[in-house]
Amino acid sequence: MLGPVILAASRSDRMRRLISAAPVTKQVVDRFIPGETVDKVLPIVRELTGNGLELTMDVVGEDITTPEQAAAARDAYLELIDRLKPLELGARAEMSVKLSMFGQALPGGHELALANVRPVVEAAAGIGTTVTLDAEDHTTLDSMFAIHEELRKDVPQTGCVIQAYLFRTEEDARRLAAAGSRVRLVKGAYKEPAEVAYQQKHEIDKAYVRILRTLMEGEGYPMIGSHDPRLISIAQELARTAGRKLDEYEFQMLYGIRGDEHLRLAAEGHRMRVYTAYGTDWYGYFMRRLAEKPANLRFFARSMITKG
Repeated sequence: MLGPVILAASRSDRMRRLISAAPVTKQVVDRFIPGETVDKVLPIVRELTGNGLELTMDVVGEDITTPEQAAAARDAYLELIDRLKPLELGARAEMSVKLSMFGQALPGGHELALANVRPVVEAAAGIGTTVTLDAEDHTTLDSMFAIHEELRKDVPQTGCVIQAYLFRTEEDARRLAAAGSRVRLVKGAYKEPAEVAYQQKHEIDKAYVRILRTLMEGEGYPMIGSHDPRLISIAQELARTAGRKLDEYEFQMLYGIRGDEHLRLAAEGHRMRVYTAYGTDWYGYFMRRLAEKPANLRFFARSMITKG
């Protein structure tokens, strides 16, 4: 399996330098990351929302080593919120955040991340939108869920992400499938040991369906994070069986992947949200996109051969 190899490369400084220096890399990265600044990405926001799509926006960057960098990440999101305000998109443009960007891995990181993310969540609520806390590797999740619970006391629409490949997630889903919750279900994109996570695709897919059924039958708002046509079809059937209306759940897919499917689902009346990342520190995000789907890796390799 190439996925674990690519994920290992995502943590290699040598591979970062090699890939970043390749002439074709920027062209390929642009498929997944439409810009490095707010000014570059706002036209994409207007284009996607003009086509009936919704967004969740991610300022990329996870290699935070100082409190000052964590504060800068907070400020980048506050700038984004300030720039979104005049567009009056409300919940059509929300934000996704990784707590590692807000200092979670630093000494005193739980309290630091909470202190940095709280003003972002409050500012988002102030313009009528919300924030979803992304899931990272399994060692960070207890902290993430505790921060999520704390934030929801004042901003109950704050969402979180759960990962189907982790053994713990079925229990997490039962706890989270409550009234007012917003939960995005993804397969998972980090290299996890066999002690905590399913390793085979068919096992992950089966877990995904079990967890999605729990969310659909619960009282919260499920967000289906998948590009898999079979899982999308299953999600639609589970929603019908649970008696959910089209505005009582949503699909989420990555910018640059299956764009025609984004538009098809929106045209059918589904809420379709595009995960749109931007920023200069794109390497880790880009490598996980390659690891998630073999077609992404083939696309990159083909571009390296034909354009390099």
